[in-house]
Amino acid sequence: MDRTVRTVEDVLSLLDGLFASPSRGHRLATGDGRDFWDRFYADRSRPVPFFVAKPDENLAAYVEQGLVTPGRALDLGCGAGRNALFLASHGFAVDAVDLSPVAVAWGEERAHEAGVEVRFRCGDAFTLCATELIGPYDLIVDSGCFHHLPPHRRVSYVSLLDRVLAPGGHLALTTFAAGEGGAGSELADADLYRERELHGGLAYTPDSLRWIFSDLVEVELRRMRQEPPDSPLFGVTFLWTALFRREAAPEA
Repeated sequence: MDRTVRTVEDVLSLLDGLFASPSRGHRLATGDGRDFWDRFYADRSRPVPFFVAKPDENLAAYVEQGLVTPGRALDLGCGAGRNALFLASHGFAVDAVDLSPVAVAWGEERAHEAGVEVRFRCGDAFTLCATELIGPYDLIVDSGCFHHLPPHRRVSYVSLLDRVLAPGGHLALTTFAAGEGGAGSELADADLYRERELHGGLAYTPDSLRWIFSDLVEVELRRMRQEPPDSPLFGVTFLWTALFRREAAPEA
């Protein structure tokens, strides 16, 4: 007899297991997805758009426009570190976390070659942000992690922001866009549980993102701009880019 549920985290872990069948080639951005992402990053020659060593065009714009300024930054689902390296080169103190040891090793190599300092950590961001990666962070960057979370992990995600995002700090989010020219599954949350499948990632509408992050102030929400192959920036139009700000603490 299996009676393991006692806490909310026990419930969330139980639900994680619904999506964790190896036969489904799952892409969970939590602990059960590590093997998938290790295989994904193992062949660096694959024509994967975000394998390029370029920062997101929106993130570069936020820095150039002064919407975000140097401070402590956390890169969630950093992959091979392209955004983390960009931020470090512009004066940010960067912590970067990814499930995949293969991706983290690649990021560390890139940081060494670029001569910048990034503190990479390998593991589940929800666990690490409760133990090692202690806030407050002035900037949290998420380029492609959020849309690989099952619906119940949005609860963990919002809790993570509440815990480690500094008052006045920003969330820079890039995620699959629903609708024409978008990407990802548009199935309702309940149907995802019935099928026990994330279908490669979840698509979001602007209204759904505004609802999920309604505790934050929207600074910008738009489609990512397409960047040509010779651009120093990464940009594809099937993604939303969003910048949200946490309200500053009231003055005493």
